[in-house]
Amino acid sequence: MKKILSIFIAMLVLASALLAGCAAKETTEATEAAPTTQAAKTWLIVTDTVFKPFEYTNEKNEFVGIDVDLLAAIAKDQGFNYKLESLGWDAAVAAVQAGQADGLIAGATIKQERIDSGWIFSDGYFDATQTFVVGADSDIASFADLAGKNVAVKNATAGADFANSIKDQYGFTVTTFEDSPTMYQDVLLGNSVACVEDTPIMAASIKEGGLALKIPAGMESEGAPYGFAIMNKSNQELLDLFNAGLKNIKANGTYDEILNKYLK
Repeated sequence: MKKILSIFIAMLVLASALLAGCAAKETTEATEAAPTTQAAKTWLIVTDTVFKPFEYTNEKNEFVGIDVDLLAAIAKDQGFNYKLESLGWDAAVAAVQAGQADGLIAGATIKQERIDSGWIFSDGYFDATQTFVVGADSDIASFADLAGKNVAVKNATAGADFANSIKDQYGFTVTTFEDSPTMYQDVLLGNSVACVEDTPIMAASIKEGGLALKIPAGMESEGAPYGFAIMNKSNQELLDLFNAGLKNIKANGTYDEILNKYLK
């Protein structure tokens, strides 16, 4: 009788151990399958309003462009959620600086001055030059022709830096505007003889917008890459996701497809 009782107790102990093991396994699998905190977070990313072909509104009133499509492809590749808000250049920069937004994608040139002031950039995602642009009937063909005249620039951009870096050398003055369309209009109205803009943006605006402007040969900068930017180290995770996704979409061909859609 004692022997039977001992066997029965041993079987109960074994069954308890097996049940405990199953429970432990289910807990581990549930933990592994549970959604990460990243999946539940929605990053707020801000951009410019008119910077064609990187961000702009099309004929269907849809917000589109290279930056818009790249961000969507990268987010899909990395599985993160985001909300994109179009604020205009100055307001977008201010929102990220104030911590009201997490990141900025707006054709922002990676430059040391911005890094020194707290911008934290991703890997470069597009190399662009800045160029002087003049009226379609203008006879300005070189920097020397700008002497004694005024040039329009967009606030806090690489184009503005380019113009300011050579204005004393070539004897022209500079007027600053908050957005590209107003800057273009100043040239079209004859208030400025030229403006300075990123070359691909200007080429697209002239072609698709029918602007009476032209790009003189040989009046461009050496160029620099655009980068996605954060301004708070606590958002490093977002920057890492962007870099990882950018690498992947370059490798699988999505990056080239997006550029060809807007530039060819």
